[in-house]
Amino acid sequence: QVQLVESGGGLVQAGGSLRLSCVASGRTFSTYGMGWFRQAPGKEREFVASLSRNGFWINYGDSVKGRFTISRDNAKNTVYLQMNSLKSEDTAVYYCGAQKDGLASTRPDEYAYWGQGTQVTVST
Repeated sequence: QVQLVESGGGLVQAGGSLRLSCVASGRTFSTYGMGWFRQAPGKEREFVASLSRNGFWINYGDSVKGRFTISRDNAKNTVYLQMNSLKSEDTAVYYCGAQKDGLASTRPDEYAYWGQGTQVTVST
């Protein structure tokens, strides 16, 4: 069992930056692939970014490529999402997920554990 807790969300102006963090409980964090997804009101959960357990494989959603960066620190049981050049369409609740096979999956149904989410609101 893994528990995930996101933080770092908030209100930011368009063009600004935020860094989200997701801290995992337990001793097996380094074996999990980790991902960030987001969900806006009335929309399906959307893939944002993911990386494999060793950080070698990384994927980004098309809408965030070149603006967002995912990283992990296995010593701190933490995965990060650095978000730059934020746009109003980035407004959503952001969730981190843990993938048991250690892969950089892009599908939410391949993630076994989820955090409670953190709200990101980008104002224009």
